[in-house]
Parts: sequence; C-alpha cells; structure tokens
Amino acid sequence: MLIGHRTWMFNNQPVITSTGTVGGPFEANGNIPEAFDILHDDMWLKQSSFEKAQRTMMEEASQIAIKNSLIQKEHVKFFISGDLINQITPSNFAAKTLDVPYFGLFSACATSMESLALASFIINGNGADYILSGTASHNAATEKQFRYPTEYGGQKPPTAQWTVTGAGCALVAKSGEGPKVTSATIGKVVDMGISDPFNMGAAMAPAAVDTIETHLRERDVDPTYYDLIITGDLGHIGREVSLDLLQKKNIGITEDIYKDCGLTVYREGQPVLSGASGTASSAVAVYGHFLKLIKEQQLDRILVVATGALHSPLSVQQNDAIPCIAHAVSIESGRDKP
Repeated sequence: MLIGHRTWMFNNQPVITSTGTVGGPFEANGNIPEAFDILHDDMWLKQSSFEKAQRTMMEEASQIAIKNSLIQKEHVKFFISGDLINQITPSNFAAKTLDVPYFGLFSACATSMESLALASFIINGNGADYILSGTASHNAATEKQFRYPTEYGGQKPPTAQWTVTGAGCALVAKSGEGPKVTSATIGKVVDMGISDPFNMGAAMAPAAVDTIETHLRERDVDPTYYDLIITGDLGHIGREVSLDLLQKKNIGITEDIYKDCGLTVYREGQPVLSGASGTASSAVAVYGHFLKLIKEQQLDRILVVATGALHSPLSVQQNDAIPCIAHAVSIESGRDKP
C-alpha cells in the first residue's frame, strides 16, 4: 500500500458516499452557490459568537452528510476534523454534539485532505466501515485570531485573502456508490523564510509544488493522468508562484488543468483580494463542486492538494517564518477513461 516514501495507494478504494456543505452570506453571492446544501444569510447563525457559529456549521455539514447517505449516525465509527481556531475548539464541540469517536487534527488549511487521507487509510485497512471527514472556518473568527477583528477595519494588501465562512464534510465508506479515493501523498513541512501573514499564497506555494512533484513521481504518472490538479487556497499570487516553480522543475502542468479552490469559491468582482482561504475553502469547493462534476461525468480523475500555513499568532509575534504543508488526495470516478 505504501509506494515510495510518502504515498499510500488504497487498493480497496474507499468511497465518498455522501457530502454536506454549508456556507454564509458572502459565499451565497459567490461563484458556486449551487455547491452548498445550506446557505445562511447571517454571519452569526443566531449564535453568541463567531466561533460558535463555526461550530454550528460543522455540526450541520456532518449531519447533512449522514442524512444524504443510507446509514444511521450509529454506523459512523469515527469523526476526523480540525480547524484554525485555538485548540480546534469548534471541531471539539461539534464532536461532542455528534457523539462519535473523534480524531482532532490541526493542519491549517490542509486539514480537509489530511482528514480525508486518514479516513481513507483507516477504511482501506478495515479499521472502520464509515468515517466522517471534514472541517470548517469562519471569516470573522479567523480574522480575529490571526490578523485583526473585522470591526477594526484594518486595510489589507492585495496579497491577502478572504477566509471562507463555511463547512464541508464527507462520509467515507468501505463500499457503496460514489467517487473513490485511490491514493494520498502526505506532505512535509516546507519553510522558505516568508514571514508575512498577509501573503499566505506565496508562503504555501512551495509546499504544494513539493507534494505535487512527489505524488507524480511516486505514483509514476504524468500530470495528464488527471483531468484537474486542484490546490487548496493559494489564490492568485500562490497559483502564479506555484506555476513558475512547476515550470522550473519541468513538471508539465498546464494552466487549463490547474485549478485553485481559492479562485473557485468567489466570483470576479467580490472584494477578496488574492482569493479565498480558510480550511473550508478546499472542503466546500471539493465536496460541493468538484465531486459534483465527477458524479455528472464531466470529470473522472482529480488530484486535490490542500495547502496549509502552520503558523500561529504567537509565532508571528516572535518573528518566525511561516512553515507550510500540503497533503494530496486523488479521487476518481472508477469509470474507464476514453
């Protein structure tokens, strides 16, 4: 099952049988509103804090994923989740509500694919029949922790990004109907010395390129094996940096097959600067949009490379550079390509 140093092949091909996606008012006006099962018209979600609103979205996405399947909650063996907030408290409290055995993760915005990779690994090894994998983020909660509270009204440079208010969850199963998880390449921490918390795309791009290069080499496939190679939330800046790095490494990924979730969630004209970010960026785009394209037979094979900046307010205050990571998961329809 392990090929090379960092890639798992899932011979039993776990299945994503159902998903649940939730978004906020800004996402409702975005580029893919049809990708959401629920769209809220209020950032507060009738909660007393933004962090509690994020927890509510994670609960909703998980419950929708179960509802959209043919199983009962009691059949779910594990819940694997994480987020950006202190000690991943929104995920912790959502796990309490779900009352399912729980693995809590922190891989920043790479958490979506880390959780999917681990869920698939456990199921592929017969460690469970059903696992919920997901994550959530909230614009105001994340801004408050990592930059400035939105009420502060601080100006941002054009390299900054807009954290998605949303949640995405997948129910991964041992068998059933749906897209199949065929492999995963685990990222390693890459630190190129960038310390600007308002330029996450440039900081994360080298980690994305490292994981893409490793995945293609260890699986011994050409980029054209995939219909799309999708990064998590590099935005305009990070995508351009990564394309330059890929070209320098002679990795022939063309712009037409390279998509970025940070450029998928919002429409042109929304004031998101370099694009979307947050753990929910890749979760809602993949589970709500790209998997739908697989089910509609518009795509057959995608490689999702979720990117994460592993800094904290403390590390930024201590002038540390930003360590980054990217985890890749390949998802396929199982249909024979023509």
